[in-house]
Amino acid sequence: MTATTNQIPAMNYAKFAGLLYLLIAISGGFSIGYMPSVIIAPGDAATTAQNLLNNQGLFRLGILGDIVVLLLEIVLTAILYRLFKPVNQTIAMIAAFSRLAMSIVMGINLLNYLIPFQLLNGADNLGAFEIDQLQSLALVFLDAHQYGVYIWGLFFGLHLIALGYLVFKSGYFPKVLGLLMGIGSFGYSLESIGEITLINNEIFSILVIALLVIATVGELSFTFWLLIKGLNIEAWDKE
Repeated sequence: MTATTNQIPAMNYAKFAGLLYLLIAISGGFSIGYMPSVIIAPGDAATTAQNLLNNQGLFRLGILGDIVVLLLEIVLTAILYRLFKPVNQTIAMIAAFSRLAMSIVMGINLLNYLIPFQLLNGADNLGAFEIDQLQSLALVFLDAHQYGVYIWGLFFGLHLIALGYLVFKSGYFPKVLGLLMGIGSFGYSLESIGEITLINNEIFSILVIALLVIATVGELSFTFWLLIKGLNIEAWDKE
């Protein structure tokens, strides 16, 4: 391989992937973490409806944040596949397909935000419903959105264990990053399974939280390693 045709693009891909990771983390932190905490009052349809109506701009920004995330995810998926295909093409495809599946679920899940917005903003064809019925329906869809998050979390858990393996085996990055992501991936999978199947166990919850912390440390470390260091060009050049 020559430095001009392969090494420089590979380094650029790696740093661009780091930038995408950072943008996704910021947008996702807002749309998945902050916005719902302001809007949704668990089990209280009337308060949730009032919160949404009082913070429509914030709600719209949350939807925009989700759109940004799912579009960036598609680009990031392609770049990660390009970077890790030389390590193991089959595992790289598993990582790519599972992340794309996650993005598809995220896109469909946007409906569970758009429908409550329509219900509470007095669409013309909803005159037969009482206000409390509309509020209850809105909360049902908002709750369904959270379950959608748990569903795409299953695909992300699969992606992360595959990516962790690729990082560990590649030699492009410190092995500890792959190890952290691989171990932490079970946090997403177990959280999703637990919430979907309604497992309510304190030890299980503690385990999930611990694994998610490990995953977060691994993902953030990987993000900043990509941004600052890129990848090990000598290891890339051997592929």
